[in-house]
Amino acid sequence: MIHHTKHKGDLGVAKAHCDLVEKGYTVLLPATEHAPFDLVAYDGKRFIRIQVKYRKAVNGSIQIRFKNWWADKNGSHGRSIDKEQIDAFCVYCPDTDRCYYFSPRDAEMYFTLRIIAPKNNQSRGVRLADDFTRVP
Repeated sequence: MIHHTKHKGDLGVAKAHCDLVEKGYTVLLPATEHAPFDLVAYDGKRFIRIQVKYRKAVNGSIQIRFKNWWADKNGSHGRSIDKEQIDAFCVYCPDTDRCYYFSPRDAEMYFTLRIIAPKNNQSRGVRLADDFTRVP
């Protein structure tokens, strides 16, 4: 079982890389870890800057907050993600072993994907994860 945040992030990027190659994309990796994106997917026509998140499901859903966190000798710090520097988010969920993609412009402060349909059959405002397997 992986616990360290960096290991989880590395696994998420590796899974996204594999998924994108399986979908027919050429995948480019930045030469620095300080880029606002984790990889770039190229489909022969356009370059898509993708930030990858590793998220476990909680109560049948995956929640993504649009902040990056890091820790140093001065404590923990958070910064809102600049959505203009990213063309797509990829969320790798270890519970489903799948990658889900969406545009950062489709969400405000957070984005929730349901991997299990709501018990009350609600459909309005519900984003089913299976509808987000294609790169926007």
